[in-house]
Amino acid sequence: MTGNQPEKYDVIVIGGGPSGLMASIAARTIGASTLLIEKGNRLGRKLGISGGGRCNVTNAKQLPELMQNIPGNARFLHSVLSRYSNMDIMAFFEGLGIRLKEEDRGRVFPVSDKAATVVKALVDKVYQLGVEVWIDTPVRRLMSQDNRIAGVMLYDQTTVAAKAIVVATGGCSVPKTGSTGDAYPWAKALGHTIVDPFPTEVPLTSDEWFIRERTLQGLSLQGIEISILDQRGKKLTTESGDMIFTHFGLSGPASLRCSHYVSTSLRKAPQSPLAASIDCLPAKKRGEIIESLERSRKTDGRKHLSTMITQWLPERLAQVILVREDIEGATQMANVSNDTIMKVANNVKSFSVRLTGTLPLAQATVTGGGVSVKEMDPKTMASKLHQGLYFAGEVMDVHGHTGGYNITVAFSTGHCAGTSAALFTQQ
Repeated sequence: MTGNQPEKYDVIVIGGGPSGLMASIAARTIGASTLLIEKGNRLGRKLGISGGGRCNVTNAKQLPELMQNIPGNARFLHSVLSRYSNMDIMAFFEGLGIRLKEEDRGRVFPVSDKAATVVKALVDKVYQLGVEVWIDTPVRRLMSQDNRIAGVMLYDQTTVAAKAIVVATGGCSVPKTGSTGDAYPWAKALGHTIVDPFPTEVPLTSDEWFIRERTLQGLSLQGIEISILDQRGKKLTTESGDMIFTHFGLSGPASLRCSHYVSTSLRKAPQSPLAASIDCLPAKKRGEIIESLERSRKTDGRKHLSTMITQWLPERLAQVILVREDIEGATQMANVSNDTIMKVANNVKSFSVRLTGTLPLAQATVTGGGVSVKEMDPKTMASKLHQGLYFAGEVMDVHGHTGGYNITVAFSTGHCAGTSAALFTQQ
């Protein structure tokens, strides 16, 4: 960046993450002079660590199932996801020369298994199209006159004029990548409502004794189901997949997908107790487990109860259940009571973990909350309060589960916002 009076741009995009990169590409593709401003020292930083460094570029599921995996204002996103879908995103990347592959649960990755492949292709496209890029350039505020966007003011007091602005700064999770909630005060200053940010796609915390004493730390369970129950025992959600016990609670994909419901419930009723109920064996019904144990009393009478439980569960978890229910694991099956069998079956199908909440927002993968979508046009991502102002990605009060859903939202809303902003400048 040089000089104190930069030229006027059609579109300024703020934020060099997935939604900002896509918005820049979309705006420039239809002819708008476009400036991309990034406060960090490189573009695509968060994208580079996404998907465990492999970059889960989207999810291949059909729209109805896609929507089910977006707990944060999916209805608002229906229009944009219909018009620029996951299939369009895949076609876009394949058009950039990136070969893609679909893995479990519809997750789509580059064949290279390297996020750097995706980041490089996007950044190269930005430069090839002639988007002007300023890095190491933090924005101080947005400028608007008579409810019409006018440009931005940088931290060095330089003002940059623009006919339209796309705010794509992300939320405030993973702050090391530059997502620090910068845009919330800008939007608030222009009259937009900010839904208080909260952590989603984040591990759950618990104060159970087996968590505090790290008895189960590092133990992973595959193919389980986790239900979140409120104080009345009502199910808030049931998520399936893998999980892991940690020194602070529960982590792993299934646990992370539960975090939206834990955070939302605690925001409404901070003192309301919650619990996770883990079905360790979804493929078997409770009655089948009971029948199996009853049968073992006759056929395996000399075997220890603990031995029979470990046919279904890891030994450490089996021991926790025995201690919790005050059952002697060395009891021979022939001497096991009906009450004991019932207790074991209940724990296998609904092992309960009292929850205290989640890890903090700074340790979340995704930010819930943000600029209220009630003040945006769902077809264009345009602000209803200021002409020429658009939002894209996680800065908005939208969020999905892990597994390619959030990045789908980022690319889709980025494309929509960039296209809409460019068309606005051509009116």
